[in-house]
Amino acid sequence: MAMLYADNDKYAWQSTFAIVEAYNAAMKDLVRRRYAETGGNWHDFVADRAYDVITKADIAQIEAQLLSNGYRFEPSAMSSASERPEAYKDAGLTRADFSFEHAGAPTAPVAADGRELRGAGDNVVSRRENLIGIAHYVRTSDKVLEYLTHGVPANTIALVEDSGGTLTAPVLEQFKGVLCAGGTTRSHLAILTREYGIPCLMNARLSGIKEGDRLELEVTARAKTGDDYQTGADVSARVFRLLQA
Repeated sequence: MAMLYADNDKYAWQSTFAIVEAYNAAMKDLVRRRYAETGGNWHDFVADRAYDVITKADIAQIEAQLLSNGYRFEPSAMSSASERPEAYKDAGLTRADFSFEHAGAPTAPVAADGRELRGAGDNVVSRRENLIGIAHYVRTSDKVLEYLTHGVPANTIALVEDSGGTLTAPVLEQFKGVLCAGGTTRSHLAILTREYGIPCLMNARLSGIKEGDRLELEVTARAKTGDDYQTGADVSARVFRLLQA
């Protein structure tokens, strides 16, 4: 870790991302002010007083100030884009007919039960019943701000690219399910959805799913493990578009 910091001094290190540095600077200033106000020693402040004098409202105020200055959260999972570049080609962020078109996405014609195979992904947690919901693409901070202002539509299955979870974090717990085009079941987004109890497929390979489509996620499939990734085992969970109510 020492190599990340100038002269082995972690406190001298600065992030290359403006929003990270602005947030870190604001937090350091808050800690300095609260520590000075206590009039005690540093050990007691860290071990006992900090949780009392630094509040949730303080953190919310810092975040509000950053947003008011024009900062917007950006996807954190840049590794996904380098690993699967074909999944991240921009085909129009706001087109109503946009759909992810991923190489290798499994597809099949409509079956007798009205289900049409439109892709597959890595299941984070195996569940007793498949998930049915409505597809909504969440690809920009403007969409997240829209959801924060007007609410997340009922039964939303969010189709996202950020396997780090940064973009969707403010509204994540309101999703009924998540389909992520990158990452693995060990990615940050997978951890968050697991903690929130939200069904999720990572590393999703999808084709032909439009905004507003009714989907069924095969979250009854076995969860993909670290050993599965090591051995290359295919335990994909399927994604269906439902053409019958």
